[in-house]
Amino acid sequence: MNTADAKRVLETALICSQQPLQLRDMRTLFNDELGGDTIKQLLLDLQQEWTLRGVELVCVASGWRFQSRPEMREYLDRLHPEKPPRYTRATLETLAIIAYRQPVTRGDMEDIRGVTINSMLLKQLEDRGWIEVIGHREAVGRPALYATTKQFLDDLGLESLDQLPLMETPAQQAGMLDLLGVAQESLPMEGAGGDDTGTAQSEPTEQAGAPDELFVLSGNQP
Repeated sequence: MNTADAKRVLETALICSQQPLQLRDMRTLFNDELGGDTIKQLLLDLQQEWTLRGVELVCVASGWRFQSRPEMREYLDRLHPEKPPRYTRATLETLAIIAYRQPVTRGDMEDIRGVTINSMLLKQLEDRGWIEVIGHREAVGRPALYATTKQFLDDLGLESLDQLPLMETPAQQAGMLDLLGVAQESLPMEGAGGDDTGTAQSEPTEQAGAPDELFVLSGNQP
């Protein structure tokens, strides 16, 4: 099979696939007649060929996929006007802590945030597929250790955690949100909606999903 035909096969498989394809999947397309290095070069060639189009070929945590370019989102959203999921500041601050400090326990998160974390908040992130329990700390009660998933990286368009931006001030939770690509959709007036930025003394138990500060996690559409 010549190079042009091989690229055509890869291109077709990637466009038709519902999930990102890994190199081993793509080698199967050619009955292992093409090596990994050859396929990687073909993928790089395809990336270059699609440079000026509205769709791009990217490598994320789960493999390679075609996705719409960020600048196309404004137009694609007109086809699907439903609102994307919205998450509270509390939820996204917790997600940011897990992303940058993993593996962490619920107690670790509470120490950093200064508030008691509602268990439903963690469940919401687990149900979304962004975090998972990867083990238990050898301590009293053997608390669960949380980490982010490949789905989290895929949704952010990243191949690995190493691609997360470096933090100049890790203790600043608001900075973590920005670094994760969180776009603030709306903020209530001061004192409205049960703001969750206080200390443990002023806000002993946060309410997951409460209509306080709502954000949308940005990401590319496959």
